[in-house]
Amino acid sequence: MLSDPIFILSVIGMSSCVIFWMKDTIKSSEEENFITRNISTVATLFGLMMLYSIFINAGDLGIILFIGSIIAFLVLMVGVVIGNSSIIQTSRGYFIPIFLIFVLRTFIYEPYQIPSGSMLPGLQKGDFLVVNKNSYGLKVNRTGKSFVIKNDPEYGDVVVFIPPHNPVPYVKRLIGMPGDSVRIINKQIFINGKAISREFIETETTTITKRYRDSSGNITTRDMDVTIDLYYEEHGNKKYITRNIRGENIQYPSEWTIPSNHYFVMGDNRDNSNDSTKDVGFVPRDNFFGEADYLFMTWECWTCMPYFSRVGKIN
Repeated sequence: MLSDPIFILSVIGMSSCVIFWMKDTIKSSEEENFITRNISTVATLFGLMMLYSIFINAGDLGIILFIGSIIAFLVLMVGVVIGNSSIIQTSRGYFIPIFLIFVLRTFIYEPYQIPSGSMLPGLQKGDFLVVNKNSYGLKVNRTGKSFVIKNDPEYGDVVVFIPPHNPVPYVKRLIGMPGDSVRIINKQIFINGKAISREFIETETTTITKRYRDSSGNITTRDMDVTIDLYYEEHGNKKYITRNIRGENIQYPSEWTIPSNHYFVMGDNRDNSNDSTKDVGFVPRDNFFGEADYLFMTWECWTCMPYFSRVGKIN
């Protein structure tokens, strides 16, 4: 994100707007040019460009809030030094809410929207989760070492993390700890030789869209009817429902031994999840940035209406 030309241009543009506004306020000149007359509109356009860059690059809004807090604070200090009440009042009105949002989002809770169906049936695409940022220790960035309250993830936690192969946050179920041996036989998970407790619920038939990569490397999709088995699974102190597609991934080819300071994660939608059994691999401890605590809204698409019927604590 920081190397994106759109982001760089938006930062330069926003900074220029702040400088022009300060100069105009200090001079208190009655002469106006195009920029001073339309400073709010221009700043809004650059702000929208910045948000667009964050969205397409899956950037961390916390960084923007941090930068915004610093800029607003510096402008406030300039106003105090030169004794300009207009600059003081305006910058204070920006600094206080931006800084409070930054603190709340960085150190307490952060909203996160699930982008896929890898956690079905409990969590679905479009669900908005509240991520507890201090579950595994406080940190400014999403990755890196915690500097306060270094709690470790526990079995069964719904964790939000940055996978090693992709800067986009993922949400999965924590299955294995450092040093554990994980083995999957006919969709039954064994941790250090002991099977994770599960109980059959029911079977259902549905239509899913499968993605395939042909010999040329092109990805195609195809709808197919499948039979799904639902299970209650109990791991650690968490009890949740998993989803298994009959005929898919009958047996994984090997056993995994989790290295030190790494974890093994899986989606509850076991046959349709990119997790530690596939590209994600083992997740470093420093890549966890929170535990998903609550579901507060579901918004499946931009043209859909959000709904709140599934609000509640996440198991």
